[in-house]
Amino acid sequence: MVPSFVDSSLSGLLCVEDNNSVFLDDSEIPRGKSSYVPSWHHQANGLKDGGKELLLSDMSLSLELLNELLEKQSQYMPRHDYANRLRGGDLDIAARNEAIDWIKKVHDHFCLGPLSAYLSVRYFDRFISSYELPKSKHWMTQLLAVACVSLAAKLEEVKVPLSPDLQVVESNCVFEARTVRRMELLVMNQLSWRMQAVTPFSFIDHFLWKINGDKRPPEASILKSIQIILKTVEAIEFLEFKPSDIAAAVAVSVEVECRTVEPAKAILILSHYVEKERIDECMGLIHNLFVITGSTQGATVGALPQSPIGVLDTSCWSYRSDEPTFISGDDSSEDTPRAKRPKINR
Repeated sequence: MVPSFVDSSLSGLLCVEDNNSVFLDDSEIPRGKSSYVPSWHHQANGLKDGGKELLLSDMSLSLELLNELLEKQSQYMPRHDYANRLRGGDLDIAARNEAIDWIKKVHDHFCLGPLSAYLSVRYFDRFISSYELPKSKHWMTQLLAVACVSLAAKLEEVKVPLSPDLQVVESNCVFEARTVRRMELLVMNQLSWRMQAVTPFSFIDHFLWKINGDKRPPEASILKSIQIILKTVEAIEFLEFKPSDIAAAVAVSVEVECRTVEPAKAILILSHYVEKERIDECMGLIHNLFVITGSTQGATVGALPQSPIGVLDTSCWSYRSDEPTFISGDDSSEDTPRAKRPKINR
């Protein structure tokens, strides 16, 4: 039986934290060499020449680090029965879709990075799969979505929007900063403080590098990969795949399209890391859901751009806010409205 909101109140959640362990024990997740900067990360993706050129680094991972990521990745997935519970109606798939739609709008509004977008949804899924929120309190789902976005932004973004600012985007309720922080604590506690998660982004650079013969892949391949990965986190069909499965399928799909690489050859290269059958199955889903139909029942997915230009146009989920308020650390000094205040139409 999964824990429920009635088992423990937010006000009773206490934890001891310090600057070195707010999100994760340093030994929890493997670390790469210090010079490695993922091509999709803000440090490499903040971009020069008006944001039109990616700063590509050495994208390969050491064998030791890769094996550790492969070994630990299952710890950062939702419960194994989560997808079936969504399909069967035990969990409210409509509420999930609504939360994801809101998360996307917030990331568009502030043009946050791809990893924080992915983590926001994955935190939500991991929490819901193992913790039962009261069905009569629909505002709890909104509060959870706010907390997940806030946590992901604090972990990944250089400039972190204030939690009240996150809620200016079509929120039904506006929660006080202290309420959001207490929900963040509940989320982190439920996820065992494993916040710096292993995701498809952990593998995608390495897989693209390998398919390209240990050479840097085209910029268009990276941007297309980012776009597809962000789409996969929305569709429940991908919940049962490991991050490495998704990354391998995305890398092969992109390189086959962009560089006319033979699928069998690309799959053979990556079969050293991922089972061939899982790559084939995941590639089939990517093709059916995103290329042929452009959507899928039970998931909020849209058609992918069919050219690198289309990817560039949408890779940031971008529309920007006017003069948003940011912080660079703790938001404990926020002066915010009362929790659950109805949104005022402006």
